Amino acid sequence: MHSVLQRGNSILAYALSVLAVLTFCCFISTVFLNYTTSADIKTVKVVVKNVPDYSASREKNDLGFLTFDLKTDLTHLFNWNVKQLFLYLTAEYTTPKSELNQVVLWDKIILRGENAVLDFKNMNTKYYFWDDGNGLKANKNITLTLSWNIIPNAGLLPNIFASGSHSFQFPAEYTSSRM
Repeated sequence: MHSVLQRGNSILAYALSVLAVLTFCCFISTVFLNYTTSADIKTVKVVVKNVPDYSASREKNDLGFLTFDLKTDLTHLFNWNVKQLFLYLTAEYTTPKSELNQVVLWDKIILRGENAVLDFKNMNTKYYFWDDGNGLKANKNITLTLSWNIIPNAGLLPNIFASGSHSFQFPAEYTSSRM
């Protein structure tokens, strides 16, 4: 008849086929859900300095400092197929040298079961806001946008943008004060 190895192979192949079908059902049950929400972003303090960038060259580049308020509720994004959210706040702007500049200023990971209602006041950026040149001083078209990646148990890794962004401008003068 059949040997033990043949029977074991058949059982394992059947079990893996069933697991693949269940994983696909997990994916298809949540792929068409709407994962957008609104975010309220405001800048509190905005200054720009002209300092040497020692990491690349000794040329002076613009370094922006800002504090921001962020308020959003992300609890409805979690379902049984979402393990965590990777949030990040980006600044997008144009300069005479570059048509499109994007800088990630802040990020956060929210695991399932953690508090997903964000209400931050006077938050500092987590990462430096460098411009390779002098494109931040008196720049009037900086836009902050909150985005997130949904890390699922099974399926796609979508990149979602919050509805609602905030535009601001940097001052026309450099500051010399310490931050």
